[in-house]
Amino acid sequence: MCGIAGLHLRDSSLEPRLGELLEGMMCTAAGRGADAAGVGIYGDPAVTPPGQSTVCVIGSPLPAREAAGLIGSLLAERSASLPGEPPVPVPAAAPASVRHEVAAQAPARAGLTAGDSGAGPSGGLTGTLVRDEATVHGRDAGQTSIFTAAVEAQELARAVREALPEAVLTSRGTALGVMKGTGEPATLAETFGLAGMSGYQGVAHTRMATESAVTPGGSHPYSVGPDQCMVHNGSFSNHATIRRELQAEGIEFDSENDTEVGARFVARELARGASVEESLMALCRRFDGFYTLLVATADSFAVVRDAIACKPAVIAETDRWVAMASEYRYLTGLPGVESARVFEPEPEVVYTWQR
Repeated sequence: MCGIAGLHLRDSSLEPRLGELLEGMMCTAAGRGADAAGVGIYGDPAVTPPGQSTVCVIGSPLPAREAAGLIGSLLAERSASLPGEPPVPVPAAAPASVRHEVAAQAPARAGLTAGDSGAGPSGGLTGTLVRDEATVHGRDAGQTSIFTAAVEAQELARAVREALPEAVLTSRGTALGVMKGTGEPATLAETFGLAGMSGYQGVAHTRMATESAVTPGGSHPYSVGPDQCMVHNGSFSNHATIRRELQAEGIEFDSENDTEVGARFVARELARGASVEESLMALCRRFDGFYTLLVATADSFAVVRDAIACKPAVIAETDRWVAMASEYRYLTGLPGVESARVFEPEPEVVYTWQR
């Protein structure tokens, strides 16, 4: 049993309150899981500065300011001072909601291919190193270390992996930062500096461990593709089979968690050119078990449940925001929730909202 929550803002005037609102949702969800917790934040300028890429890791043996020096040295040696991708602009129009039903007769996909599935608000230590044009900023947010630089996200991720081989990447991109760890959700939220964060979209998860050990690497969200994020309540019963299939194609894993298998499957589909909706419909056809999933990218927010809809889920929607949660009570602190359109998502229907 786990708790999941997500908030997609349509009204830009609410963006300074994203962290505050998401913290309230996550802390309320603690009753469904107090082993670990995590958040994925889109659009916070301290986590993902405009014009820069961000890589987050857990398990770094070094403080972030010291690690930033090593990463900067590696980037300078490669002369990899490419500008980061610009952030996605906020459109004037509100996002649209789309439903995509999974065809019951559709065959499971076969033939997996290797792909790339493979002073901030937290008050943590910060550090900067300048080597030629390679400037790396590093800060600690609890059990997560955050690194930013004006280089391409893949180049920064490569340097981080080389400098910190013991660490595990929790996210990379230009819009998303994932912070997670073990412990009580309210305590973790404080170490993340969540209440002070801003942005246009966020997801949160509280975990009661069932499929793998209680470790930072086993906590959610899972982000294994650029600016992609998944949280999951439930269990995939055939995850071991699909893991072996993905591994046979050269896709590597960082944990024993079944959710990571789902995240890497979706990342592989997206890398092939599928949309978020198509990727989640493929997951429904291929994966067995009971699950509710919330998947986000830099420009989308999507929810899907299994064919039986065993795991709880509720969606609420207003002109100002769209929210998803395991239980309605997580939503009671959102502005205007009393007039929201509230409904339970149907089985094997993919609900999406575009930015």
